[in-house]
Amino acid sequence: MSDAFFEFDNRIRRINRKRVNMAGGYVSVVGEDGLIVVKPRRKRARLPIKSFLFLAVGLLCFKALILASLGQPVYEDRLDKLRAGSTVERAGAWVMQMDPVSTALASAIRDQLPNF
Repeated sequence: MSDAFFEFDNRIRRINRKRVNMAGGYVSVVGEDGLIVVKPRRKRARLPIKSFLFLAVGLLCFKALILASLGQPVYEDRLDKLRAGSTVERAGAWVMQMDPVSTALASAIRDQLPNF
């Protein structure tokens, strides 16, 4: 009798585990023998690539606008002050350092908006 209860308890655990896994979605697959088997949908760790792309483009535009409004000598002077600061300030200086893309965008902004 004890073995029967143990097997029943194991079966209930398996059924509950499958139910929890199926709650996230499922896929029906036809097996080699022609039976339709329902399997839980695989969970993938998705990276928000679109968000990272928008963040990078926004940062480049922000750097270009600041560079266009301040000018290169003043911008470099402020970056030098950041580089002499704490670890967080040095990290900010590394992120905000001039790169070819932001420099080109800044010159395009200055050409289009001369009063900027």
